[in-house]
Amino acid sequence: MRFDLNIRPVFFVIALCAVIQLAPAVTVVAQAPRDYMTDDEIELVRDAQDIDQRIDVLTKMIDRRFAVLKIDVGGAAVPSKETSKWGPAPTGTQTELLDDIKRLIEKGIDDIDNTAMHPIDYAADKSRSEKQKAKDAQRFPSAVRNLAAAAKRYEPPLKILSDRTTDEKQKGLILAALDFCDEIIAASTKVPS
Repeated sequence: MRFDLNIRPVFFVIALCAVIQLAPAVTVVAQAPRDYMTDDEIELVRDAQDIDQRIDVLTKMIDRRFAVLKIDVGGAAVPSKETSKWGPAPTGTQTELLDDIKRLIEKGIDDIDNTAMHPIDYAADKSRSEKQKAKDAQRFPSAVRNLAAAAKRYEPPLKILSDRTTDEKQKGLILAALDFCDEIIAASTKVPS
């Protein structure tokens, strides 16, 4: 018995179906959004478990993006001894860096909110000294005040950028960042000193 099928057209149809099925997945991978933190910065955020340290890392990350945009926001530069820890400066277009800034400010807010909703009970840790416990009690208010101080530094340059830009996407990112700064500053007034 002999089968007289022409296998080439059948193989072609199967291959074409496979390509059509995989095309959306390839398109999604090609359009994946860029990360708003560098790999080195992600590690620094992971290492900064206490909220005050986390906020300090996030504000330095924002300051680095303003520096790449050549905008002075009065932030402290990364010390030269820590340059290797921070890695190379972030890269991207002006729109991408403004998006990074907005997302990093938002992350700061989210981290503060998360800590407020799920406070760590440092007092329960018997291995901590009284001095450490006193410092732990000030971590949250200190973090909020530091983020508010950074937000106050960011507002004037963001307002200038908002007035100068004609790009609608950039204007939207800047206005969102300004709204976050206003939110942070208003929330900081409710934190006990």
